[in-house]
Order: sequence, then C-alpha cells, then structure tokens
Amino acid sequence: MSNLNLLELKDVTKTFTSGFLFKKKIVAVDNVSFSIPREKASIFVLAGESGSGKSTIARIILGFIRPDKGEVLYRGRNIFSFDSKEFTLYRKEVQAVFQDPYSSFNPVYPVDHILSITAKMISRDENKDIDKTIDEALISVGLRPSEVRNKYPYQLSGGQKQRVLFARALLPRPKLIIADEPVSMLDASLRAEILNLMLDLKTKLGISFLYITHDLSTANYVGDYIAVLYKGSLVEMGPIDKVISDPLHPYTKLLMSSVPVPDPLKRWEERISTPETEAFHGTTSGCKFYDRCPFRKDECKKDSPPLKSIGDRFIACYLY
Repeated sequence: MSNLNLLELKDVTKTFTSGFLFKKKIVAVDNVSFSIPREKASIFVLAGESGSGKSTIARIILGFIRPDKGEVLYRGRNIFSFDSKEFTLYRKEVQAVFQDPYSSFNPVYPVDHILSITAKMISRDENKDIDKTIDEALISVGLRPSEVRNKYPYQLSGGQKQRVLFARALLPRPKLIIADEPVSMLDASLRAEILNLMLDLKTKLGISFLYITHDLSTANYVGDYIAVLYKGSLVEMGPIDKVISDPLHPYTKLLMSSVPVPDPLKRWEERISTPETEAFHGTTSGCKFYDRCPFRKDECKKDSPPLKSIGDRFIACYLY
C-alpha cells in the first residue's frame, strides 16, 4: 500500500437490492479504482450522468456506507479498519460539500450558530478561539464575517450559502474536500464564483478536491485529472486536458458532443449518434455501453472490456 497517494480506491464494488416482492440487484459501483496524489494539491473530477454511481462513491469515501468489495485507502490505510479515534481524525481531514445549499442549513439558526456547532466539535481538546476560527474560515471563502454571521439562511444568496458550506468544511483544516455537484443548483454567474473558490483553496491552502459532476464544461475549467463513469464502471481516465480535447471512449465522445458551445456561428464538425432503440436495463454481459454505442462489435457483447493503459490515460473499450 503506497503512502504516495492521499486517497486511493482499489477495486471498489457496491451492490444494492431494489424491489419488495421481486428483488433485483443493482450494481451501483463496479470494480472502480483511482487515486488522488498526496504530494501536490489537485482537483480530481469524477464525471458521468445521473445514476452512474458518482454519489455512491462519495458516500463510500466518507464512510457512510461500506463497499461489498475493495478498499478505500487514506494515506495507505483502509479507512474501514480505523478505530473510532482514527476515523474521527479521518473525518476531520476529509470533508464534504453537497449539491443543495438551500437544504443544507437549519433555517431557524443564524450562520454564526451553524458554524459554531462545527467549530466547537472539532476543538473540544484544543485551546482555540472559536470566533477567530470562524472568521478565518469565512474570510478564506471570500465572505465578510460581520456581514453574514448574524444572518439567517433565507437572508443569503445561493452563492453565499454555498460559500458558507465551504467555510464549514474548512473549519477542521481538511486535506481533501468531496464536492458533490456543488454548483448544479446555482446560476451561471454563481457557478463561476464557486469554481474559482475551489481553485483558490487548492492554490492557497493546498486542499485537494474530488469534484463530482455531470457537467464537463465546469470539469474542464477546474480539473487536473478526470475519471468518466458509466453505469458504475470507469470507461476513461486521464489528464483532463487530453480527455476533454481528444476523448477516446464512445461514451466520453457522447458527453462531449452534448456540451453547448457559446457561439451561434459554431457548428460541430461531427456528432456521435446512438441507436434509436436502447435496452432499458442494458445487456447482462459484455460492455455496459453496448446498447448505445454506434461502434459496437460482437466481442463487445460477450465480455466486458478491461480498463487498459493507453499512453497516460486508461480506456475500457475494444476499439483500442
């Protein structure tokens, strides 16, 4: 187990069971492996459509649910082998910011009370000035403490709410923040603010991010490395500039073809199309993208393609 990685997933699989009378197994995460380096702060993007398993991976990393198979290593150790003291330290160093800033606060409490609860929890054994700690966190995310500490959530804009969530995540001085769709509920101008905030926190405080999104345009703006998920499986992974500019997997190409271009005179030179009829549950064996892929071959239906190295990226496709 390498200590060179801050976080590493090794062959993580998670299956859920749905239905009351006729139970059906759903593989939410299927043999997923990736790592976030320790030596330099970075933004690792986990991208894919809704239902691709992104948020399930986030919940596994945060320790909310256990994988059926595989390991989640933090600084080289499996987080599910931590004792209570070690796991408490882990949860300080790995924080989360979730999608909806509007439902993340108790509306009956002002910002000061919300942040004080977290600050007191993490400083029980430390001689810290709680007010100073909160002020520093708010300033770090571009907010003036005097303007927001006494306000209630309904008095804040969407962007301010999301910044307060980031401030709360900064209170324990984390090494990694899991940002699960943090800008999807915000309008375009506020999205840019939060994305720039993530870049600032990476540069100034040395915090790494696992940025979970379905939007490749925002991924390209902030990301250093990207892993693309489809139905719980990794299909392409590599440096984000190369994956975005020259996608190799048919699914990544499909995602890129759906990204709007802000130029009325611009036309896509080529467009990937999917078959008119798609199986609702997909194939039971072989490549999960088989029913949607315009380049499918017979071998794609027989066996699932392994994730193999192509230069400095990884592709799960028989075309390569």
